[in-house]
Amino acid sequence: MKAHINIGSNLGDSRSLIRQAVAEIALLCSPTSSARCSDFVESEPWGFTSSHKFVNLAIEIDTDLTAPDLLHSLQAIEHSISRAPHRNPDGSYTDRHIDIDLIFMDALVVNTPELTLPHPRMHLRRFVLEPLCQLSPQWVHPLKGKSAADMLASLEEKS
Repeated sequence: MKAHINIGSNLGDSRSLIRQAVAEIALLCSPTSSARCSDFVESEPWGFTSSHKFVNLAIEIDTDLTAPDLLHSLQAIEHSISRAPHRNPDGSYTDRHIDIDLIFMDALVVNTPELTLPHPRMHLRRFVLEPLCQLSPQWVHPLKGKSAADMLASLEEKS
């Protein structure tokens, strides 16, 4: 199954931390495939105020893992790079060394307390859609019926 993952960082050597995550995520590929990565994309923090810009990248892998198993693997990679929380005690976002989000797996729809696929806010986030469109602009959101390129164009119209 094809999985799209977004990796972000706005603390430390962000590009190096993201490259480390990419190397570890690439090990989750099916034996006969390899990972594809977008270019780095810089953006302002989303959902909170910070003086630190984010660097993001999308990675696409073919994997034999189930969605819950892939999520657990990504969380383990994230924690191996940085154990710092992504949220403040009040639940608001905070700066982070690494953030790894599973965005979607083909047309799979999952809605559990642990995992929602496709990612429920992906269509609102330029830092997700821009790198995603470099890799799979024609991917269609199974619930919204829009391609990644269409979602990015809609977001740009609102800006």
